[in-house]
Amino acid sequence: MTTSSLHTWVVAAIFTFSASAGLAQSAQARASANTDLSARLAQAQANPQLATELLVKGRRAAAVCANCHGEGGNSVKPDFPNLAGQNSTYLLEQMRQFADGRRRYEFMEGMIKSMTSDEKVGVVLFYASQPVATLPSTNPALAAKGKQHFDKICFRCHGQDGHGNDTYARIAGQQSAYLTLTLKRYRGGQGPRNNPLMTDNTRHMTDADIDAVVAYVTSLK
Repeated sequence: MTTSSLHTWVVAAIFTFSASAGLAQSAQARASANTDLSARLAQAQANPQLATELLVKGRRAAAVCANCHGEGGNSVKPDFPNLAGQNSTYLLEQMRQFADGRRRYEFMEGMIKSMTSDEKVGVVLFYASQPVATLPSTNPALAAKGKQHFDKICFRCHGQDGHGNDTYARIAGQQSAYLTLTLKRYRGGQGPRNNPLMTDNTRHMTDADIDAVVAYVTSLK
């Protein structure tokens, strides 16, 4: 075999291997598409060894997510949400909604669909275990007004500490620009997410009310 033909053979072999690896990964993702993710998460939460194994997979998969959501889920972009400290069951449900189109964001949809079930659960476990980098309010007076509104309405679903639960998001320490935009979209009944309860609770909020609530919530730990 000549040097030229050997080079051609090597390039072809590398291409074939790469294509096969990509197809195998896609096939693996498709094969795990019907896995009960909630059951798998419950298994991991009850089995520390399994949780550790999946968390390692999740940490690797989250390397791509860091481009928008920051290392460890603390976003460095104010219009992208923090994922650190988010409730695992809630976060898993949001991944389902992106994957099946109930939440519309083409990039997120494609990325999540490419993950295996164990990677999805691992990502959830990884972010849920990360601490939230919270900054104190730069406007205590505005935050105090926000607390008054929060204590009347928002605490009912998101908890007195803003940590939420399996159904409602943790909003404590969330990014201000993201939270402001989300509240305004709920108020207007527009945007990629539809939640009648949130629309009803934000319908009469002024921009000043939203600014105050955001100032308070983002300072919560």
